[in-house]
Amino acid sequence: MKRTNYYSDEEWEKLLEFTENLPTPFIVVNLERVRKQYEELSHCFPKSRIYYSVKANPAIEINSLLHQLESHFDIASIYEMDKLLALGVPPNKMLYGNTIKKACDIAYAYQKGLRLFATDCLCDLEKIAANAPGSEIYVRILVQGEATADWPLSKKFGCHPTESISIIESALKLGLKPYGISFHVGSQQRSVYQWNDALATVAQIFSMTCQKGIKLEMVNIGGGFPADYINEVPNIKHYAAGIHQYLHDNFHDHIPEVILEPGRYLVGNAGILVSEIITVAKKHRSDNHRWVYQDAGKFNGLIETLGEDIKYPVFMSEHYENSQDGEVVLAGPTCDSVDILYEKNRYKLPMDILPGQRLYWLSTGAYTASYASVEFNGFPPIKTYFMDS
Repeated sequence: MKRTNYYSDEEWEKLLEFTENLPTPFIVVNLERVRKQYEELSHCFPKSRIYYSVKANPAIEINSLLHQLESHFDIASIYEMDKLLALGVPPNKMLYGNTIKKACDIAYAYQKGLRLFATDCLCDLEKIAANAPGSEIYVRILVQGEATADWPLSKKFGCHPTESISIIESALKLGLKPYGISFHVGSQQRSVYQWNDALATVAQIFSMTCQKGIKLEMVNIGGGFPADYINEVPNIKHYAAGIHQYLHDNFHDHIPEVILEPGRYLVGNAGILVSEIITVAKKHRSDNHRWVYQDAGKFNGLIETLGEDIKYPVFMSEHYENSQDGEVVLAGPTCDSVDILYEKNRYKLPMDILPGQRLYWLSTGAYTASYASVEFNGFPPIKTYFMDS
């Protein structure tokens, strides 16, 4: 694993200079990388609408940049909506993508002008009808994808595809406008073919609803596009080519409107989390590995190490690149036994590392600061800084 696979020497030097005097732990997000990721995705999906998944990183600086780039936004709560409204994002450029929402929150979003809501059950649909009359809805369905996704989604969201038909029919009866179908094949999805199976199911739903006199207009193919962690993944051009082919194969000359909901892909590669080594220890003198405790852990930025599913690239400064390495267990700073980051998948770090030295966790722009606890063990939320070069 080479650091230059992720950052050029020039970029790395700028990062070290920018972060030299900042107290750890912290995250640095390079806005120029967010810009490039968005522009590349737009180029690969020129006929699709991009709705940034705000939950990946809700920072004002990122939302503001993406708004300037004419992105749309996928919100999970009215609190995310309020942040966007304060930036001047019009409500018609947002969708309420969370299928779990209070009636009062639906009413508030509707009062602010939002008119596009996700749903996956009759209970939620009835709340939308009562509190956002006449709105457009799209139904989220359950699809497969767990086997090839590094961060697979549970069955918490979405209904069985056959159930979507009755939900769509109920929406019409309740005065709502059925607009489309959505799915998510799993975050950090390594197989583009998972979109084919999902789109084949969506095409069947479109056909069945059409036979009932209901014309759907949109398919929301979710997120899932990967960031660059340790496990190698195809580039976005590979995903785009596959998805365009699957759309043609399943819908032929009647391809619907397409919505994307990227989060991790847009901001993951743009972030670097910097931590400081606190203690280096062995549990027994015969152990062939060391325990490295550092000041960032599961509760202040690295929750996606849960299950060791997301494997971040971890480096030290260039001074240690030629040092002899040895296996380590990486752990966080809290008084909680769960706060172990990598134990089954042991990383290698220089044999001569000492407390006070820094670790650089690459591709940590997504689902890090937004996941961090407020005051677990008294530690404050991890800070984020921004650079634009």
